[in-house]
Amino acid sequence: MKQEKNDLDLMDKLIALCKQRGIIFPGSEIYGGLANSWDFGHYGALLKNNIRQAWLSHFVTSRDDMVLLESGIIMNPKVWQASGHLQNFTDPLVDCKKCKKRFRADHILEQRSLKPGYDKESPLDWSEIHCPECGGDLTEVRLFNLMFKSHMGPVEDAGAEVYLRPELAAGMFTDFKLIQQSKRLKLPFGIAQVGKAFRNEITPGNFIFRTREFEIMELEYFVKPSDWEKAFANWLDLMKSWLKSLGVAAKDINLNEIPEGERAHYSKRTVDFEYNYPFGLKELYGLAYRTDFDLASHAKFSGADLTYTDPETGEKFVPHVVEPSMGLERTVLVTLLAAYHEEDAPTAEEGETDKRVVLKLPKHIAPI
Repeated sequence: MKQEKNDLDLMDKLIALCKQRGIIFPGSEIYGGLANSWDFGHYGALLKNNIRQAWLSHFVTSRDDMVLLESGIIMNPKVWQASGHLQNFTDPLVDCKKCKKRFRADHILEQRSLKPGYDKESPLDWSEIHCPECGGDLTEVRLFNLMFKSHMGPVEDAGAEVYLRPELAAGMFTDFKLIQQSKRLKLPFGIAQVGKAFRNEITPGNFIFRTREFEIMELEYFVKPSDWEKAFANWLDLMKSWLKSLGVAAKDINLNEIPEGERAHYSKRTVDFEYNYPFGLKELYGLAYRTDFDLASHAKFSGADLTYTDPETGEKFVPHVVEPSMGLERTVLVTLLAAYHEEDAPTAEEGETDKRVVLKLPKHIAPI
């Protein structure tokens, strides 16, 4: 896919416009800001809320097989042990010995068109790979857990450790049985949620593309094991139509089938929606087939019965899950990039024109 928008000037112009018009601006700025944290002003907050409501309408309230959930940001830490996040939710980290800057090892390899080599099955000689900033030597790769840790209660000991959720899925899995029984839901059905998540990213950046605090629009769609491929294809089409409704051009979207070995620990198939950002082709959304990994893991660790009984056959089984996951801030970013236009506008001087910036937002999400 051609990267026609690969123009960092556009990104700088958009960031400046957002600050000038009070749409999005640095948080805590009077104290020098904080590590790529951003606040949404009046128009930014309205735009964000309109996108949120449009998402709920597109994926949830317009359907009769979807229900909504709002689960807690802080959960029992056993949840994250069962889900595999305490063991597997990591990024590979390297430091430059010379300039002391910190990088994600996989990002350095991507820049050099190399496959990830921080895992034991495909080792690389990292002594031959140098700092992309100063050319200095890099440290050995180490895995860094992305979960924010805190403590509950007055005593800060290991027994009081809790975590800020890194994704929304866990609440939808732990509440699956209660929701299914209380609503008398039959497969296939989905549970949707919009809310905050937190990841202690090694290198946040590129405006609101990668931040440590962000909002996710996510749903878990529960199906019979034999029906996952049909559901996967259906949600793929729904995600495409959602982006079209935001004014995002199909030519700026690339579907990337993630190969085995690069997928998340819970996924048997993942397709990433990549967008042609000014800084390159990067992930926007993800669609994953999580099999029965999550429900089976939580059933094993908790002792709870998370099976589903087919009302027609009486068969009991653990449902499989297809998960569309969409970041709200990234949705705001691509919507603004798609809407950004410069045009010649007349000035007070007769016959003279000047550049004027116009955001051509779709009517249903425009803040004014």
